[in-house]
Amino acid sequence: MAEHVERTFVAIKPDAVKRGLVGEIVTTFEDAGFKIEGMKMVQATDQLLEQHYEEHVDKPFYDGLAEYMKQGPVVAMVLEGVHAAENVRKIVGDTSARDAHPATIRGRYAHMSMDHADAEGRHYKNIIHAAEPGEQEREIEIWFNEEELHEYSHTHEEEVR
Repeated sequence: MAEHVERTFVAIKPDAVKRGLVGEIVTTFEDAGFKIEGMKMVQATDQLLEQHYEEHVDKPFYDGLAEYMKQGPVVAMVLEGVHAAENVRKIVGDTSARDAHPATIRGRYAHMSMDHADAEGRHYKNIIHAAEPGEQEREIEIWFNEEELHEYSHTHEEEVR
């Protein structure tokens, strides 16, 4: 890979899958020039979530987060592109839907505010996860094995390499 081209991890969460937003979200990343190196639908397990959210396992909100992530299938993806981790997070938008720019995925599709979720005693649902820069390879290894990742030439690569 070229110096600035990298892979990152994205999980389309159960609420987005149930709302039929997978195609729109995937299209958003492809339109931005990202290449899909791996994609699969997964039913998250306790073991998988404990690995993925290891820094949160002992926090008070973890049980609610784990239950939310097990409410239905997750679409896990590995995307490749220029500064992928940083740029994908920009496209995804602020964790809080209320603060997310309207042009981001969360700004367009997330419909619950953290305040509302707290007031209703519900877990905050924000439809998508994107790895933080520096965490993407660890997360890819949790969700994918090497046989599930595919390298191929993409038309957009001619423009960035």
